[in-house]
Amino acid sequence: MKILLAGANGYIGTRLIPILLEKGHTVVCMVRDKRRFHEQNDYSERVTLLTGDLLKKESIEAIPLDVDAACYLVHSMAQAADFAALEALSAHNFAQALNKTNCKQVVYLSGIVNDTGLSDHLRSRRHVEDVLKECKAAITVLRAAIIIGSGSSSFEIIRDLTEKLPIMTVPRWVYTKSQPISIRDVLGYLEGVLLNENAFDKTFDIGGPDILSFKQMMLVYAKVRKLKRYIITIPFLSPKISSYWLYFVTSTSYSLAQSLVDSMKNETIMKNHDIDGVVKRDCLGYEEALQLAFKKIEQNSIVSSWKDALNNGYLTSRFMDQIKVPQNGTLEYKVKQPFNRDSADVLKNIMAIGGSRGWYYWDWIWSIRGFLDKLFGGVGSRRGRTSNISVSPGDVIDFWRVLLADKLNSRLLLYAEMKLPGEAWLEFKIIERNGKTFLSQVATFRPRGLWGRMYWYLMWPFHLFIFKGMARRIVNFEEAQR
Repeated sequence: MKILLAGANGYIGTRLIPILLEKGHTVVCMVRDKRRFHEQNDYSERVTLLTGDLLKKESIEAIPLDVDAACYLVHSMAQAADFAALEALSAHNFAQALNKTNCKQVVYLSGIVNDTGLSDHLRSRRHVEDVLKECKAAITVLRAAIIIGSGSSSFEIIRDLTEKLPIMTVPRWVYTKSQPISIRDVLGYLEGVLLNENAFDKTFDIGGPDILSFKQMMLVYAKVRKLKRYIITIPFLSPKISSYWLYFVTSTSYSLAQSLVDSMKNETIMKNHDIDGVVKRDCLGYEEALQLAFKKIEQNSIVSSWKDALNNGYLTSRFMDQIKVPQNGTLEYKVKQPFNRDSADVLKNIMAIGGSRGWYYWDWIWSIRGFLDKLFGGVGSRRGRTSNISVSPGDVIDFWRVLLADKLNSRLLLYAEMKLPGEAWLEFKIIERNGKTFLSQVATFRPRGLWGRMYWYLMWPFHLFIFKGMARRIVNFEEAQR
């Protein structure tokens, strides 16, 4: 079969591609920037790439006429307050583009919507189902609840809460029940319904065998991790307070925290099991799904993460065009640190920066900066990084976004996603000149107005210590020091 994937760079799409290739299918991936896909995927030469920003129909390349089926795996919830309008527009543009082909089926991964008084998030998912019916092709909708897997937003939030808080004071929504499903089973169902005529023009609930409240999910997580956790319910916590609480304790953004809290009032339990007659599958239980996620984390084999989705703003679909740091109207702080060791070892240290490795010098200052960023509505520094051993353009490193990770030319370029009165870049590069080798480390800031310039000079004393100390530690760091 020839299968089109919309959202191929996303959390689900990245994991579905190798499964489809292994089954012998021809895979066509719709992405916003082919360069990022090539950087991230070692199977990029085995798929056909189309470019297209679904929010801009004029940017969508022609889809091959002979595509057999399409998987629509696009969501906008974490990107903007008006995510519902964006999701509807994206689905409409996709349907119009697909109607020019001979596609027989569209598969959409939605959310379970069996409850009354749906949240904005679930109502949007339901509306997208209707929009996709503009397609001439048959529609198959898979409705899932919480997806558990390494790098999934639900797993990471449960992980953050349970790992960090021995005693939790929580709102009433912790008693809302859900039917979590492992990412492995979601992928199995997606592959199983493709061009399966028994699934045409049908909607299925999918879920694992366990029905659990959010409180039970956190306690089971604690049990698996051998942690003692106490959960105290405070019934009068408002949704807004709950959103702030989730935002500050976990790595989620505030807009995503709002959407999640809003959705947690709805039970997401399977009402029908019709999927069993179409795709027979013994799904993993919640505890098994957790253990599988831990195994992937321990092996440093997290394939994709929800945190790597691009935000609106500076980092748009063509963010890789910004790999040249601007020179006009900017302020810089440069450090040139000589070293005598193997450049390959220093490059490894550069590419491992952030996350569990930290920032090599005065990590506590970086943590305070991350906390202050959260106070002002920013992303904070708890996002970490998807992998401790590899880095690609578009990846998140704490409150930075990777613009370039060029091992051939020994260069790493980061763009700040923290709240700032301007824009900031941080560049690391190994330079060989006149028989000597240096680590070049350049912090660049483009201030916005007078306050932007004041901010830069107020931070200057910290730069003197932090950046010099960081460069020195990077060139001297040994793995045994950890």
